[in-house]
Amino acid sequence: MKIDAPKIPKDLQTRPFEDIFYEEEPELELCTVIDSDFDHQTLERVRLSNMVIKNGRFNHTHFGRSDLTDVLFENCDMSNANLSQSSIHRVHFKNCKLIGVDFTESRFGNVRFDHSLLDMTSFGHSKFEKVIFQETSLISADFYECKWKKVNFDFCNLNDANFERTPLKGIDISSSRFEKLTVSLSDLQGCKVSSHQALQFATLLGLIIKD
Repeated sequence: MKIDAPKIPKDLQTRPFEDIFYEEEPELELCTVIDSDFDHQTLERVRLSNMVIKNGRFNHTHFGRSDLTDVLFENCDMSNANLSQSSIHRVHFKNCKLIGVDFTESRFGNVRFDHSLLDMTSFGHSKFEKVIFQETSLISADFYECKWKKVNFDFCNLNDANFERTPLKGIDISSSRFEKLTVSLSDLQGCKVSSHQALQFATLLGLIIKD
């Protein structure tokens, strides 16, 4: 599936993330932020656009109701951050640590999670359109009651993920792996799985398979 990449100009000015405090509104744009340490901060309705953030630390930071558009996050640690009720469009998370992040009630469009850790991350009640999870760990991630259109899980670890009340019609998980999933039989209709996964689901449903 092809998605739109972030629209980021070349030759961006380098700025510290702390400059966000000196703006009239909490926003940064058209810049590169490197090696920023912004742990345990609270700043709602942040607006980030047309920028690159590398090697940043945002552990336990509260960024609720934020607007992220045309942003590349590379080698960032955002574990246990709160980005609930956020709008996230044309954003690329590359080699990022996003363990336990709260993305609940957010909107994702043209977003790529690439070689990242999203274990125990919460996506409940979110909407996805054109989103790719590429070689990403989603152990115990929560996708409760999500709505999505054109979402791929490519070579991901989905073990113990929760898809309760989330229809998987048209979603391809055939290249990913898991030992256990939380999902209802009705929501599995139309999901694309491998033959091995079909046997796993049969076992989870309590079927006894005989040759």
